[in-house]
Amino acid sequence: MKRYITLLFFGIMNILLVSSCSSDDKGSDEPVKPEVVEPVAIEKTNSTKIYVHYMPWFETNESSADKKWGYHWTMANKNPNNIGANNQREIAAYYYPMIGPYHSGDKSVIENHLLLMKYSGIDGVLIDWYGTYDVNDYRMVKENTEQLIAMLDKVGLEYAIVYEDRVTTNVVNVGKAISVTSAAKTDLAYLEKNCFSDANYIKVNGKPLLLNFGPIVLQTPAEWTNVFNTLTTKPTFLTLWGESSDAGVNASGEYAWVYKDNSFLTNFYTNTKPNLSVAMGSAYPGFKDFYAEGGGGAAIGWTIDHKNGATLDETLQMAKNANVNYLQLITWNDFGEGTMIEPTVEFGYTFIEKIKTFAGVKNTESVFLEISKMYNLRVQKKGNADTQKKLDQAFNYFVSMQPAKAKQLINEIK
Repeated sequence: MKRYITLLFFGIMNILLVSSCSSDDKGSDEPVKPEVVEPVAIEKTNSTKIYVHYMPWFETNESSADKKWGYHWTMANKNPNNIGANNQREIAAYYYPMIGPYHSGDKSVIENHLLLMKYSGIDGVLIDWYGTYDVNDYRMVKENTEQLIAMLDKVGLEYAIVYEDRVTTNVVNVGKAISVTSAAKTDLAYLEKNCFSDANYIKVNGKPLLLNFGPIVLQTPAEWTNVFNTLTTKPTFLTLWGESSDAGVNASGEYAWVYKDNSFLTNFYTNTKPNLSVAMGSAYPGFKDFYAEGGGGAAIGWTIDHKNGATLDETLQMAKNANVNYLQLITWNDFGEGTMIEPTVEFGYTFIEKIKTFAGVKNTESVFLEISKMYNLRVQKKGNADTQKKLDQAFNYFVSMQPAKAKQLINEIK
């Protein structure tokens, strides 16, 4: 009996001690941890799967090992360290990102991009990818892609890879692979191991979706058969429009792109789409490349006027009329070719507002301004742990479709 009373006494004392410690923790100055939430899908009336082509290749002088701005902001003759009118840096583009030139691996940048996509009704990201080898800037692109993929799941967006087989030639030329097919095998083995089985990796007809920008180098069905033979699951493989014969039976279909004028898109929908097992349409805001002015090579030789959003309206309507199941927006952020849908100083939120309308987003509350403000606060309050925790909470509210709470929290931060 005595032993029981003693144990009871110490048990009560332990409870009081734990209670006392808990009270002290609650009264501390530590930032409150944000709630852990699951992403909630945005509601929309358009059943078309809307994906956006994404370039993860941008680098700043702060992110690079050599403290130099990456080629896609500089090309051959532009220097972003030069700051001109309206506090804008000198970049190799006719248009200027609303958040300024950035590093593609920056988590605050990725957060900003993915939240804007989510609230505009975009379902997923098609990532332009240069493979696994440490050649030129391919390693940087791979690392930036990994940062992007890590946040896609948290936001509740899907993704797939657009493989640039043109890189295989450079890999062979520097002695890192014995052949272009060997290099491609290594790259796709990496995708199968690290990406294809992800719950949010896009599946079409039950298989992982893989796009190829071309083919450019591997131009025979035998080569693609050789590459895919090492995979456990052969992907749903789409080539660029008009190029599926290069892959033969390995190709599951084709995707449309942007070229000269809208007549090429009309031809794809009218004459090509009916003969494809899988057809992915395209929509774009315009095209105006900077290559000649930036010293990055010859100009493409044609432009498509943005017409302040009318071109995007036209190409979205064409996709609707063609009743496509899958649509690729071209592009989120290819500033060098002027196809960016990402908010810019010149066009504001025009393009993503139009996509939101096309998607039939049911939640019509405007949140784009607050998402931009959130990014600015991330940058301005970088060293403030308490503010960053509040912004983490705002992020959780956004991804769980509680925008009113997110906006209130953001607007309370001074």
